[in-house]
Amino acid sequence: MVTVAAGVDNIEKTTAGKREHAALLRRADVVEGAIALLDAEGLDGLTTRKLGASLDVRGPALYRHFPSKEALLDAMADRLLESVVAPVPDGPWDEQLMFLARRLRAALLAHRDGARVVAGTYVAGPNTRLLEDALFRILEAAGFPAEQAGWVTLTCGHYVLGHTIEEQAQARLSATGAWTERKHDLVRGRAESEYARTALTSAFDADPGERFEFGVGLLLDGLRRRLLDSTAPPPAADARTADAPAPARDGAPGACDDGGDGT
Repeated sequence: MVTVAAGVDNIEKTTAGKREHAALLRRADVVEGAIALLDAEGLDGLTTRKLGASLDVRGPALYRHFPSKEALLDAMADRLLESVVAPVPDGPWDEQLMFLARRLRAALLAHRDGARVVAGTYVAGPNTRLLEDALFRILEAAGFPAEQAGWVTLTCGHYVLGHTIEEQAQARLSATGAWTERKHDLVRGRAESEYARTALTSAFDADPGERFEFGVGLLLDGLRRRLLDSTAPPPAADARTADAPAPARDGAPGACDDGGDGT
């Protein structure tokens, strides 16, 4: 009887301890635990059941902070951007954009499937807003019209996300040994086109960092051109054309007509 009572007492203490643990669980704890699980299992392996088990809590403790998995992913996405919003060094606007692009890529690569987590979330978290504001200040100082700043920001962000998603996918295939065969499949059957085969091989075998820099460089080249075109003064009229007399009308005295009778 004493043994049974002691066992019941231990169960009650354990249950009470778990309730206290769940009550003390903070929103930040859930996000950090989810990111740790992301690194261990990948995005496809991130489930609320596994997250609850890793945090030693049940579903209701998670739902108190995040009513859905989508809400949790939004918070994770904003958390992954935390290292991106540190102050940007002074310098020309295009160098600052390149700096932020590199920093964003590094933040996404720091976590397994990081780019997939951030892509498509469109969160309004504090880090996301700080990053947007930093980009807007750079673009405004460079002279881009406000109505174009959002377009430029989305274009740069989409490139970084897309590139990093592909980069992480290639790394995942390489880790399983599947990338070599996949690359051969993409190149195989192009014997009739040495150009295509060389172009694909050159791209696939290149260092991902070099490919990234090349792509951002192309974007910046286009932005410099666009900015130059939008701020250039209108072309001045040719001085000789501006000073030349207007052509004479039919029947009116012209440049070679002194108004006489023509004799």
